[in-house]
Amino acid sequence: MALCSIFCPRIPLRFRPKPISPFLSKPLYSLSYRVYSSLQSTKDELGTFSIGFLGMGIMGSPMAQNLITAGCDVTVWNRTQSKCDPLVGLGAKYKSTPEEVTATCDLTFAMLADPESAIDVACGKNGAVFGISSGKGYVDVSTVDAASSMLISKQIKDTGALFLEAPVSGSKKPAEDGQLIFLTAGDKLLYEKASHFFDIMGKSRFYLGEVGNGAAMKLVVNMIMGSMMASFAEGILLSQKVGLDPNVLVEVVSQGAINAPMYSLKGPSMIKSVYPTAFPLKHQQKDMRLALGLAESVSQSTPIAAAANELYKVAKSYGLSDEDFSAVIEALKAVKSREA
Repeated sequence: MALCSIFCPRIPLRFRPKPISPFLSKPLYSLSYRVYSSLQSTKDELGTFSIGFLGMGIMGSPMAQNLITAGCDVTVWNRTQSKCDPLVGLGAKYKSTPEEVTATCDLTFAMLADPESAIDVACGKNGAVFGISSGKGYVDVSTVDAASSMLISKQIKDTGALFLEAPVSGSKKPAEDGQLIFLTAGDKLLYEKASHFFDIMGKSRFYLGEVGNGAAMKLVVNMIMGSMMASFAEGILLSQKVGLDPNVLVEVVSQGAINAPMYSLKGPSMIKSVYPTAFPLKHQQKDMRLALGLAESVSQSTPIAAAANELYKVAKSYGLSDEDFSAVIEALKAVKSREA
Protein backbone atom coordinates (compact mmCIF):
# COMPACT_ATOMS: atom_id res chain seq x y z
CA MET A 1 0.00 0.00 0.00
CA ALA A 2 0.96 3.59 -0.43
CA LEU A 3 1.23 4.02 3.31
CA CYS A 4 4.13 1.60 3.36
CA SER A 5 6.44 4.41 2.36
CA ILE A 6 6.61 5.20 6.07
CA PHE A 7 8.59 1.99 6.49
CA CYS A 8 11.03 2.94 3.73
CA PRO A 9 12.54 6.31 4.71
CA ARG A 10 13.80 8.62 1.99
CA ILE A 11 17.52 8.70 1.40
CA PRO A 12 19.14 12.15 1.71
CA LEU A 13 19.59 13.80 -1.69
CA ARG A 14 23.40 13.69 -1.59
CA PHE A 15 23.31 9.89 -1.32
CA ARG A 16 20.85 9.28 -4.16
CA PRO A 17 22.24 7.81 -7.38
CA LYS A 18 21.62 9.63 -10.62
CA PRO A 19 18.98 8.27 -13.00
CA ILE A 20 20.31 5.65 -15.39
CA SER A 21 18.43 6.93 -18.42
CA PRO A 22 16.85 10.15 -19.70
CA PHE A 23 13.39 8.80 -18.81
CA LEU A 24 14.03 8.17 -15.12
CA SER A 25 13.37 11.34 -13.19
CA LYS A 26 12.73 9.41 -9.97
CA PRO A 27 15.68 8.68 -7.63
CA LEU A 28 16.65 5.06 -7.11
CA TYR A 29 16.76 3.71 -3.57
CA SER A 30 18.23 0.38 -4.49
CA LEU A 31 20.99 -1.62 -2.92
CA SER A 32 22.29 -2.14 -6.45
CA TYR A 33 21.61 0.06 -9.44
CA ARG A 34 24.01 -1.10 -12.15
CA VAL A 35 22.04 -1.92 -15.30
CA TYR A 36 23.22 -3.75 -18.38
CA SER A 37 23.76 -1.69 -21.51
CA SER A 38 21.02 -3.54 -23.37
CA LEU A 39 18.51 -2.03 -20.95
CA GLN A 40 19.75 1.56 -21.01
CA SER A 41 20.02 3.94 -23.93
CA THR A 42 17.00 5.56 -25.55
CA LYS A 43 13.27 5.13 -25.34
CA ASP A 44 13.21 3.62 -28.84
CA GLU A 45 15.65 0.91 -27.77
CA LEU A 46 13.33 -0.17 -24.95
CA GLY A 47 11.03 -1.55 -27.60
CA THR A 48 13.65 -4.09 -28.71
CA PHE A 49 13.53 -5.84 -25.32
CA SER A 50 10.27 -7.82 -25.18
CA ILE A 51 8.33 -7.78 -21.92
CA GLY A 52 5.56 -10.16 -20.92
CA PHE A 53 2.97 -9.37 -18.27
CA LEU A 54 0.68 -12.02 -16.77
CA GLY A 55 -2.36 -10.85 -14.78
CA MET A 56 -4.39 -7.75 -15.63
CA GLY A 57 -6.03 -7.19 -12.27
CA ILE A 58 -6.23 -4.10 -10.07
CA MET A 59 -2.42 -3.95 -9.90
CA GLY A 60 -1.18 -5.68 -13.04
CA SER A 61 -3.10 -3.54 -15.50
CA PRO A 62 -1.69 -0.14 -14.42
CA MET A 63 1.80 -1.62 -14.07
CA ALA A 64 1.68 -2.97 -17.62
CA GLN A 65 0.26 0.33 -18.84
CA ASN A 66 3.22 2.24 -17.39
CA LEU A 67 5.60 -0.06 -19.28
CA ILE A 68 3.70 0.53 -22.52
CA THR A 69 3.65 4.29 -21.97
CA ALA A 70 7.42 4.22 -21.42
CA GLY A 71 7.88 2.68 -24.87
CA CYS A 72 8.35 -0.98 -23.92
CA ASP A 73 7.32 -3.82 -26.22
CA VAL A 74 4.72 -5.52 -23.99
CA THR A 75 2.75 -8.75 -24.44
CA VAL A 76 -0.12 -9.36 -22.01
CA TRP A 77 -2.24 -12.28 -20.81
CA ASN A 78 -5.16 -12.66 -18.45
CA ARG A 79 -7.62 -15.47 -17.77
CA THR A 80 -10.42 -13.09 -18.78
CA GLN A 81 -9.24 -11.85 -22.16
CA SER A 82 -11.40 -8.73 -22.12
CA LYS A 83 -9.26 -7.28 -19.32
CA CYS A 84 -6.38 -7.17 -21.80
CA ASP A 85 -8.33 -5.16 -24.37
CA PRO A 86 -7.49 -1.68 -22.96
CA LEU A 87 -3.77 -2.57 -22.98
CA VAL A 88 -3.96 -3.91 -26.53
CA GLY A 89 -5.61 -0.63 -27.45
CA LEU A 90 -2.52 1.15 -26.12
CA GLY A 91 -0.19 -0.98 -28.23
CA ALA A 92 0.33 -4.21 -26.29
CA LYS A 93 0.26 -7.62 -27.95
CA TYR A 94 -1.96 -10.40 -26.63
CA LYS A 95 -1.24 -14.11 -26.19
CA SER A 96 -3.76 -16.74 -25.14
CA THR A 97 -1.59 -18.62 -22.58
CA PRO A 98 1.26 -17.86 -20.16
CA GLU A 99 3.33 -20.40 -22.12
CA GLU A 100 3.00 -18.35 -25.29
CA VAL A 101 3.97 -15.17 -23.45
CA THR A 102 7.18 -16.57 -21.99
CA ALA A 103 8.05 -18.24 -25.29
CA THR A 104 7.99 -14.91 -27.11
CA CYS A 105 9.31 -12.53 -24.42
CA ASP A 106 12.76 -11.92 -22.95
CA LEU A 107 11.44 -11.00 -19.51
CA THR A 108 8.04 -11.83 -18.02
CA PHE A 109 6.35 -10.25 -15.00
CA ALA A 110 3.50 -12.00 -13.18
CA MET A 111 1.00 -10.29 -10.85
CA LEU A 112 -1.49 -12.83 -9.53
CA ALA A 113 -3.99 -12.72 -6.68
CA ASP A 114 -2.75 -15.49 -4.40
CA PRO A 115 -0.23 -18.35 -4.09
CA GLU A 116 -2.54 -20.85 -5.80
CA SER A 117 -2.98 -18.61 -8.85
CA ALA A 118 0.73 -17.76 -8.97
CA ILE A 119 1.70 -21.44 -8.97
CA ASP A 120 -0.94 -22.40 -11.52
CA VAL A 121 0.02 -19.65 -13.97
CA ALA A 122 3.71 -20.48 -13.63
CA CYS A 123 3.60 -24.27 -13.44
CA GLY A 124 0.12 -25.45 -14.44
CA LYS A 125 -1.29 -26.43 -17.82
CA ASN A 126 0.10 -24.11 -20.53
CA GLY A 127 2.03 -22.39 -17.74
CA ALA A 128 4.97 -20.07 -18.01
CA VAL A 129 7.55 -22.80 -17.41
CA PHE A 130 6.63 -24.53 -20.67
CA GLY A 131 7.54 -21.50 -22.77
CA ILE A 132 10.47 -20.03 -20.91
CA SER A 133 14.03 -21.07 -21.64
CA SER A 134 17.69 -20.35 -20.89
CA GLY A 135 18.63 -16.70 -21.13
CA LYS A 136 15.15 -15.46 -20.24
CA GLY A 137 13.79 -14.18 -16.93
CA TYR A 138 10.63 -14.55 -14.83
CA VAL A 139 9.76 -11.96 -12.18
CA ASP A 140 6.87 -12.81 -9.87
CA VAL A 141 5.53 -9.61 -8.32
CA SER A 142 2.59 -11.38 -6.63
CA THR A 143 2.29 -11.55 -2.86
CA VAL A 144 2.81 -15.19 -1.91
CA ASP A 145 4.39 -17.18 0.91
CA ALA A 146 8.05 -18.13 0.76
CA ALA A 147 7.30 -21.82 0.09
CA SER A 148 5.22 -20.97 -2.99
CA SER A 149 7.89 -18.59 -4.25
CA MET A 150 10.58 -21.25 -3.83
CA LEU A 151 8.46 -23.80 -5.70
CA ILE A 152 7.98 -21.43 -8.65
CA SER A 153 11.66 -20.50 -8.54
CA LYS A 154 12.76 -24.14 -8.80
CA GLN A 155 10.45 -24.85 -11.73
CA ILE A 156 11.63 -21.76 -13.61
CA LYS A 157 15.32 -22.31 -12.90
CA ASP A 158 15.09 -25.96 -13.99
CA THR A 159 14.48 -24.62 -17.52
CA GLY A 160 17.73 -22.65 -17.41
CA ALA A 161 15.92 -19.32 -17.00
CA LEU A 162 16.45 -16.82 -14.18
CA PHE A 163 13.94 -16.14 -11.39
CA LEU A 164 13.26 -13.17 -9.15
CA GLU A 165 10.50 -12.67 -6.62
CA ALA A 166 9.52 -9.01 -6.37
CA PRO A 167 6.32 -8.44 -4.38
CA VAL A 168 5.29 -4.81 -4.32
CA SER A 169 4.41 -2.50 -1.48
CA GLY A 170 1.67 -0.23 -2.78
CA SER A 171 -1.92 -0.36 -3.98
CA LYS A 172 -3.95 0.79 -6.98
CA LYS A 173 -3.02 4.49 -6.93
CA PRO A 174 0.74 3.95 -6.47
CA ALA A 175 0.58 1.35 -9.26
CA GLU A 176 -1.08 3.91 -11.54
CA ASP A 177 1.42 6.60 -10.60
CA GLY A 178 4.51 4.40 -10.90
CA GLN A 179 5.20 4.76 -7.17
CA LEU A 180 5.46 1.13 -6.07
CA ILE A 181 8.20 -0.32 -3.86
CA PHE A 182 9.74 -3.57 -5.12
CA LEU A 183 10.97 -6.09 -2.53
CA THR A 184 13.14 -8.40 -4.60
CA ALA A 185 15.07 -11.60 -3.97
CA GLY A 186 16.58 -14.29 -6.16
CA ASP A 187 18.96 -14.13 -9.10
CA LYS A 188 21.05 -10.97 -8.76
CA LEU A 189 21.76 -10.94 -12.50
CA LEU A 190 18.04 -10.76 -13.22
CA TYR A 191 17.60 -8.03 -10.62
CA GLU A 192 20.16 -5.94 -12.47
CA LYS A 193 18.61 -6.67 -15.86
CA ALA A 194 15.10 -5.86 -14.64
CA SER A 195 16.00 -2.76 -12.62
CA HIS A 196 15.21 -0.36 -15.44
CA PHE A 197 11.67 -1.73 -15.64
CA PHE A 198 11.24 -1.62 -11.86
CA ASP A 199 12.11 2.06 -12.05
CA ILE A 200 9.40 2.66 -14.64
CA MET A 201 6.78 1.03 -12.41
CA GLY A 202 8.04 2.10 -8.99
CA LYS A 203 9.80 4.68 -6.87
CA SER A 204 12.23 2.36 -5.10
CA ARG A 205 13.55 -1.18 -5.09
CA PHE A 206 15.39 -3.38 -2.61
CA TYR A 207 17.44 -6.50 -3.28
CA LEU A 208 17.09 -8.80 -0.25
CA GLY A 209 19.13 -11.87 -1.17
CA GLU A 210 17.77 -15.39 -1.46
CA VAL A 211 14.31 -16.32 -2.72
CA GLY A 212 11.86 -16.17 0.19
CA ASN A 213 13.23 -12.97 1.69
CA GLY A 214 11.15 -10.75 -0.58
CA ALA A 215 8.00 -12.70 0.24
CA ALA A 216 8.76 -12.54 3.97
CA MET A 217 9.38 -8.78 3.89
CA LYS A 218 6.10 -8.15 2.07
CA LEU A 219 4.14 -10.27 4.53
CA VAL A 220 5.66 -8.48 7.53
CA VAL A 221 4.84 -5.08 6.03
CA ASN A 222 1.25 -6.08 5.23
CA MET A 223 0.80 -7.65 8.65
CA ILE A 224 1.73 -4.32 10.23
CA MET A 225 -0.57 -2.45 7.86
CA GLY A 226 -3.54 -4.75 8.53
CA SER A 227 -3.11 -4.40 12.28
CA MET A 228 -2.86 -0.61 11.96
CA MET A 229 -6.09 -0.43 9.98
CA ALA A 230 -7.97 -2.57 12.51
CA SER A 231 -6.79 -0.34 15.36
CA PHE A 232 -7.68 2.81 13.40
CA ALA A 233 -11.19 1.43 12.83
CA GLU A 234 -11.57 0.85 16.58
CA GLY A 235 -10.52 4.43 17.23
CA ILE A 236 -13.06 5.87 14.78
CA LEU A 237 -15.91 3.92 16.35
CA LEU A 238 -14.83 4.73 19.90
CA SER A 239 -14.62 8.45 19.12
CA GLN A 240 -18.17 8.36 17.76
CA LYS A 241 -19.50 6.45 20.74
CA VAL A 242 -18.13 8.96 23.27
CA GLY A 243 -19.53 11.91 21.31
CA LEU A 244 -16.43 13.09 19.47
CA ASP A 245 -16.32 14.10 15.81
CA PRO A 246 -14.42 11.30 14.01
CA ASN A 247 -13.41 13.75 11.28
CA VAL A 248 -11.53 15.74 13.89
CA LEU A 249 -9.93 12.50 15.10
CA VAL A 250 -8.61 11.87 11.58
CA GLU A 251 -7.20 15.40 11.46
CA VAL A 252 -5.56 15.07 14.87
CA VAL A 253 -4.00 11.72 13.97
CA SER A 254 -2.75 13.08 10.63
CA GLN A 255 -0.82 15.82 12.39
CA GLY A 256 0.77 13.67 15.08
CA ALA A 257 3.67 11.28 15.45
CA ILE A 258 1.48 8.28 14.58
CA ASN A 259 0.44 9.70 11.22
CA ALA A 260 0.45 7.43 8.19
CA PRO A 261 -0.90 8.38 4.75
CA MET A 262 -3.53 5.65 4.98
CA TYR A 263 -5.32 7.40 7.85
CA SER A 264 -6.07 10.61 5.97
CA LEU A 265 -6.75 8.69 2.73
CA LYS A 266 -9.11 6.11 4.19
CA GLY A 267 -10.54 7.85 7.27
CA PRO A 268 -13.10 10.18 5.63
CA SER A 269 -14.64 7.40 3.53
CA MET A 270 -14.67 5.00 6.50
CA ILE A 271 -16.68 7.54 8.47
CA LYS A 272 -19.20 7.62 5.59
CA SER A 273 -19.21 3.80 5.38
CA VAL A 274 -17.90 3.93 1.81
CA TYR A 275 -15.00 1.68 0.82
CA PRO A 276 -13.70 2.32 -2.73
CA THR A 277 -11.39 -0.59 -3.47
CA ALA A 278 -7.68 0.14 -3.68
CA PHE A 279 -6.60 -3.05 -1.89
CA PRO A 280 -9.33 -5.72 -1.56
CA LEU A 281 -10.13 -6.89 1.93
CA LYS A 282 -9.83 -10.54 0.86
CA HIS A 283 -6.21 -9.92 -0.13
CA GLN A 284 -5.44 -8.22 3.18
CA GLN A 285 -6.87 -11.18 5.06
CA LYS A 286 -4.90 -13.57 2.86
CA ASP A 287 -1.71 -11.67 3.69
CA MET A 288 -2.53 -11.70 7.40
CA ARG A 289 -3.04 -15.46 7.21
CA LEU A 290 0.25 -15.99 5.42
CA ALA A 291 2.08 -13.68 7.84
CA LEU A 292 0.72 -15.58 10.81
CA GLY A 293 1.89 -18.81 9.20
CA LEU A 294 5.34 -17.29 8.75
CA ALA A 295 5.40 -16.24 12.41
CA GLU A 296 4.36 -19.71 13.54
CA SER A 297 7.13 -21.28 11.47
CA VAL A 298 9.74 -19.42 13.53
CA SER A 299 7.83 -19.53 16.86
CA GLN A 300 7.26 -15.78 16.95
CA SER A 301 4.24 -14.64 18.94
CA THR A 302 1.94 -12.22 17.02
CA PRO A 303 -1.18 -11.78 19.18
CA ILE A 304 -2.10 -8.35 17.79
CA ALA A 305 -1.97 -9.52 14.20
CA ALA A 306 -3.90 -12.69 15.13
CA ALA A 307 -6.71 -10.61 16.66
CA ALA A 308 -6.80 -8.32 13.63
CA ASN A 309 -6.96 -11.33 11.31
CA GLU A 310 -10.13 -12.51 13.05
CA LEU A 311 -11.78 -9.15 12.29
CA TYR A 312 -10.91 -9.45 8.59
CA LYS A 313 -12.39 -12.95 8.59
CA VAL A 314 -15.61 -11.60 10.12
CA ALA A 315 -15.71 -8.84 7.49
CA LYS A 316 -15.34 -11.46 4.74
CA SER A 317 -18.25 -13.41 6.22
CA TYR A 318 -20.37 -10.28 5.81
CA GLY A 319 -19.72 -10.26 2.07
CA LEU A 320 -17.06 -7.54 2.11
CA SER A 321 -14.26 -9.49 0.42
CA ASP A 322 -14.11 -7.28 -2.66
CA GLU A 323 -14.46 -3.99 -0.77
CA ASP A 324 -11.37 -2.07 0.29
CA PHE A 325 -9.61 -3.48 3.34
CA SER A 326 -10.75 -0.43 5.31
CA ALA A 327 -14.20 -2.10 5.35
CA VAL A 328 -12.87 -4.12 8.30
CA ILE A 329 -14.58 -1.41 10.37
CA GLU A 330 -17.89 -3.10 9.49
CA ALA A 331 -16.79 -6.17 11.45
CA LEU A 332 -16.40 -4.00 14.53
CA LYS A 333 -19.81 -2.44 13.95
CA ALA A 334 -21.29 -5.94 13.83
CA VAL A 335 -19.57 -6.84 17.11
CA LYS A 336 -20.89 -3.64 18.68
CA SER A 337 -24.44 -4.42 17.49
CA ARG A 338 -24.37 -7.93 18.97
CA GLU A 339 -23.08 -6.63 22.29
CA ALA A 340 -25.79 -3.96 22.40
